[in-house]
Amino acid sequence: MPYMKYDLQLFAKEGAGGEKTEEPTAKKLRNARNKGQVAKSVDLTAAVSLLVFFGVLKIYIGMLGNRLLENYNNIYGHISDYTRDEFTTQRASSILGDGLVRVVELIAPFLLLSFFTSIIVILVQVKWKISTEPLKPKLSKFNPISGVKRLFSKDKLIMLLTSIAKQVVLVAVVYSVLGDKWGLLMDMYDFSLQQSIDMIGNIVLDIGLRVAILFLVIGVADIFYQKWKFHKDMMMTKQEVKDEYKQAEGDPKVKSRQRQVMRQASQRRMMNAVPEADVVITNPTHLAVALKYDKEQYDAPVVVAKGADYLAERIKDVARSHDVEIVENKPLARMLYHNVELGEQIPPELYQMVAEVLAYVYGLKNRR
Repeated sequence: MPYMKYDLQLFAKEGAGGEKTEEPTAKKLRNARNKGQVAKSVDLTAAVSLLVFFGVLKIYIGMLGNRLLENYNNIYGHISDYTRDEFTTQRASSILGDGLVRVVELIAPFLLLSFFTSIIVILVQVKWKISTEPLKPKLSKFNPISGVKRLFSKDKLIMLLTSIAKQVVLVAVVYSVLGDKWGLLMDMYDFSLQQSIDMIGNIVLDIGLRVAILFLVIGVADIFYQKWKFHKDMMMTKQEVKDEYKQAEGDPKVKSRQRQVMRQASQRRMMNAVPEADVVITNPTHLAVALKYDKEQYDAPVVVAKGADYLAERIKDVARSHDVEIVENKPLARMLYHNVELGEQIPPELYQMVAEVLAYVYGLKNRR
């Protein structure tokens, strides 16, 4: 029976590290923040701005209506003056421009208030951090295949549903408000200008405040969704956590190799110092400590080399090849090996024992 070959990689999960089961690290969140990737809701910002705009407008609607009436009366009250002389296109443009300037002067404070409200809401959501990364051109954005994928992605579907919900809310609010006011709107030609402005202003405010409040509910739901989605997107695989740790702390294999190279260099320097030693004190089979005493440089003998087992044998071999005396003294060898580091002078409590050994060694040299 013939066997069929399967590529097991076809059954592997997407991504080399497996599923994203690990919490995002502080480094990944910081990198995302620097790239401008944050959890924020545009709908919440727009809703709060609308609410503030119509809330302030409701307070100052009376003053605003009076100022608009003043502009209206100012323009139409002087129509005879405008037409007394030759009425040209330039003069008409000047009159229209003056009227628009007055209207802009009335509306500008409300627009500025909405603008600064939007900035404050954004800062509350994501804090202050300037990033130019989102402005950089990316070739992937011009890829039509990637564009089609983004067009039919889950995020686009959520945005579509949110837009539909906002449109439904808007239509429902306008219908509910105008349904009660439709009769008054039909009879508005019987009202005075002041009454008409008051009624239209109240209708606009009523619609605006209701829409803003309902949009605020949608915005609050959206910010919770955006935070959940951002946290989910920032989740990491176990492999990503390991790779980040390697980048932060260094590859363990590389660090181990560095330590090995440093240890070998230290051993070479130590072995080069053995020929200069006065004596090597041994255990005798497990430990070896080389001492050098230079009374012009140091107050006491210094440990220039030490080692255990294989390294101890190497120290003794080097000492024999350079005629350095080897003395067996188990207690002294253990105390020196475990209590005195390379390059350090021996402690005072060992002066007597070391002095006896050095006296013995110097005596042997003198006899030779």
